[in-house]
Amino acid sequence: MKVLFWSDFNCPYSYIGIKRLTDALNELNLDYELNMKPFELYPTLFNEPTNSMTTEYVLKYGITPKEAGEKISEIEKIALEDGLEINYKDVKITSSRPAHRLVKYVQNRHPEKVGELIFKIFEANFIENRIIADINVLTSIAADLDLNQKEIEEMLKGNSYDFEVQIDEEDAIVMGVDAIPLYILSYNEEQLTIPGAYEKEDFKIALEDMISGKLASKTFL
Repeated sequence: MKVLFWSDFNCPYSYIGIKRLTDALNELNLDYELNMKPFELYPTLFNEPTNSMTTEYVLKYGITPKEAGEKISEIEKIALEDGLEINYKDVKITSSRPAHRLVKYVQNRHPEKVGELIFKIFEANFIENRIIADINVLTSIAADLDLNQKEIEEMLKGNSYDFEVQIDEEDAIVMGVDAIPLYILSYNEEQLTIPGAYEKEDFKIALEDMISGKLASKTFL
């Protein structure tokens, strides 16, 4: 099973969605290959933290701090139902570009470790509330995966894979991707496009239909 998906490390539903999908794949004992495409929610941010998540919601949705806190708490509860103990209210919003560049590097050099890397970056951001734009944080994550820390540090200090990230984001515009997460599942001749963080059981039903041959290029778009 090939899983191509647009996502961002600053998006809690991207974290929830990929957890649900991979849980469904694992419960069905399916072999799968993840290919993450970047879709930055905050493309103009620099690497230093800006607003708190509460302030960000107030500015983005024009609501009160209390209402923002309630929305954030609701997302935390949804994540907890899937076993993700996220602390969304204390997330430090920074650029996700360095993290996406690291994913590109690992997809190119060590594709067998890309899935674990993706989850570790999400965990660093949403559970540990580390600054994922920080090169030291990213190289530490890479070291945990037994990747070459020095080589990755040098890559991140330069602009390697920045062009590849930009190309993927431009492809998303051309394809009409305007919200994340979005998944394109491929199995033999079948292909299914799923926009959004569907429930795990819904993912399982779709996967079973693909495997059984009941799906005929079906799409939710």
